[in-house]
Amino acid sequence: MRIHIATDHAGLEFSDDLRQHLSSAGHEVIDHGPTSYDALDDYPSFCINAALAVVADQAAGIECLGVVFGGSGNGEQIAANKVAGARAALVWNESTALLARQHNDANVISIGARQHTVDEAKHFIDVFIAEPFSGEERHARRIAQLGEFETTGSIAGHEIQR
Repeated sequence: MRIHIATDHAGLEFSDDLRQHLSSAGHEVIDHGPTSYDALDDYPSFCINAALAVVADQAAGIECLGVVFGGSGNGEQIAANKVAGARAALVWNESTALLARQHNDANVISIGARQHTVDEAKHFIDVFIAEPFSGEERHARRIAQLGEFETTGSIAGHEIQR
């Protein structure tokens, strides 16, 4: 599987370990940066580029997922979710990694590098990658509603207050 990763300065040390871990598991890893430490770097472009690549690859039929990480993971998740078609979930334990895939068909996860050890992050990522979307009708329906709102600004049969 192709795995797109991105971080900020707070997660840069993680990216070396994660690239090696994912590559040794047989995944193709594409790193969207940064490549060197800069305490003043701006994570949005790195995370948006990773999410754009995930969405484009999936549209082309390429099996892939994304992992973004930073100090808390919050900003990185927000950045990835600005990309149409990205469903980024903040993951902080095994259960949230499982549910991100099972219920939300998340295609990107975000992890706080200052919140977890590298080994914990590797475990969350491995769980996320291994877990398929359940395909249950209720979850598929909700994901479709999110996509509908993303493209049209409304959800058929549901009031959206403005």
